[in-house]
Amino acid sequence: MLPDASRPLGHLNAVMRRYPRLPNQVETMRAARGVRLPRWPDWCFLPMKGWQAIVQGPGAAPRIDLAAGREVGLVAALGTWRYSQGVYRFDPDVLAALNTSGMAGRLPVDVLQRLPEWCVYVETPGRTWHGRALFGFWAHLAWHDATDGRRLQFVFDCDGGLDSMPVLLGDWSVSDAVQRTLSEVVAYARRLGKRTVEADEASMRAVANELRPLIGLLLYMCSEAPEIIDRTEPGAYPGRPKTVKTKRGWRLFPPSRPRIWTVGAEIGRRLREAQTVMSEATGRTVRPHLRRAHWHGYWSGPRTGGTRRFTYHWIYPTLVGMGDPQNEDHEQ
Repeated sequence: MLPDASRPLGHLNAVMRRYPRLPNQVETMRAARGVRLPRWPDWCFLPMKGWQAIVQGPGAAPRIDLAAGREVGLVAALGTWRYSQGVYRFDPDVLAALNTSGMAGRLPVDVLQRLPEWCVYVETPGRTWHGRALFGFWAHLAWHDATDGRRLQFVFDCDGGLDSMPVLLGDWSVSDAVQRTLSEVVAYARRLGKRTVEADEASMRAVANELRPLIGLLLYMCSEAPEIIDRTEPGAYPGRPKTVKTKRGWRLFPPSRPRIWTVGAEIGRRLREAQTVMSEATGRTVRPHLRRAHWHGYWSGPRTGGTRRFTYHWIYPTLVGMGDPQNEDHEQ
């Protein structure tokens, strides 16, 4: 792991060399939002069709091939990240706890709209992607159009190069999302006349297992009160960059260098200090750990004489086993 964040910055510089007009093109399209172009959601920096125009040329007929689609995915992620350049570095013990806790149930799509920046780069020391060392990954919410909706777009910073993968978002689990995504890729390849085969169940399960802990890291960052700090600037917190009024109108300016955000430092310290605690309520020895994120159903309303409703809420990763008997790990 490079402390100066030179890996993601190096990849960004390579993209900018390939697309030197990218800043002006981005400014032009964002200024046209809701005027000459449709108004896309606030959680999206620039729709995928905009990035496609940057890669393939404005007004050009889209090149229909898998390599072009991969390039659009790479430029969309790094072009968006350029305007914040946040590098998220998890405390090692928190990272290990989140990697093993996983996540259960349906994807909380709306929760992912709370990413601290339009696009984030998360370091992943010790992880792999398809057998290659994974140094980190970029992630952002991508918008295609009103019919295609939201996708969680990943770009993986692997040993040997970058790889990308969109994840179709909807009311389903990570495994279902992987199945839908791979099925769409196969169908697209077949329309191009490419020889391909359906991904077998074991392959899809393997992809979902590698993807699930990465999504878990993002979900922690999207929680209601994630512990994210800049060690060089106490009190600072990540956010979407603000436009600046200039003689040429409102513009966005990228930072001069990447910014390192430390995630979970205090939780990690508490995990290390309290190796085991005794629960006064049960007499059991409980090792402090992060309870995995999951959906939980709740009944609300009067128990008698009225209408009761059953609703689902997303429960974020929670530190348990720190001596609070009400915070014990109860899976339901």
